[in-house]
Amino acid sequence: MNGAGNRFAVFDARPAPSFVLSDEKVKSICAQGSEVMGDKGADQLIIMRAPKSAGADVFMEIRNAQGGEVDACGNATRCIAWLYMRDAGADSMVLETNDGLLLCAMAGEMQVAVDMGPPKLEWDQIPLKEVMHTHHIDVKVGPIDNPVLHNPGAVNMGNPHCVFFVEDFEQAKPDKVGPMIEFHPLFPEQANVGFAHVQSKEKIRLKVWERGVGMTLACGTGACAAVVAAVRQKRTNRKVEVVADGGTLFIEWREGDDHVIMTGPVELESEGSL
Repeated sequence: MNGAGNRFAVFDARPAPSFVLSDEKVKSICAQGSEVMGDKGADQLIIMRAPKSAGADVFMEIRNAQGGEVDACGNATRCIAWLYMRDAGADSMVLETNDGLLLCAMAGEMQVAVDMGPPKLEWDQIPLKEVMHTHHIDVKVGPIDNPVLHNPGAVNMGNPHCVFFVEDFEQAKPDKVGPMIEFHPLFPEQANVGFAHVQSKEKIRLKVWERGVGMTLACGTGACAAVVAAVRQKRTNRKVEVVADGGTLFIEWREGDDHVIMTGPVELESEGSL
């Protein structure tokens, strides 16, 4: 499946609780040219499991392309929610991740809306290594007296994000800067790195370097983080269209309850057995 171009190998292990994949097996399945994912490969591998908590319909285990387990993935959430709702004949469901429960609902043909909950914004929730305000954090790229990139925002949307606001992607060099910031000592759990170009108060163009993956066509939690960071820096309104290389997501950071609502497309590319 893919969500706005963000590709996933999805395994339904609900009938087989003992189903496990080693890190190396995950890596081989996600690799370009693999038996499962073909030439394009996969950004993440998802395993659907029986829920662990009362009130949840399915648990989503998320593995990055290197095999490691992560706590959240917005685009995968929409894909798994759509699969469950298709099979159950439902128009809403509750999906469980390591980060908690997410309410999901059909929002049109092959479109799903997810309540991602409130963002985590304290320095120790990101987490950062040092105490600091997170609307701007002390990370610079380039000469100290004239940095190319500076004053990113830090947001945790179930995983840590560092969001730079840029005027020119070519000058920002996401594919070069991304891996540098992912392993910056300020981020003890590494970071996803967003590069956001604000086109208007209601529209952002976004590129994301995902930790453990690299450049991806879209990142759901990255889109949410970019909007939260933009609002905190007074760059956009709270309802924003986020355009990634693979597709468009609609993000609303609600004022009343502080929840972030992500709406976007899903695509089922193929189904089979391995």
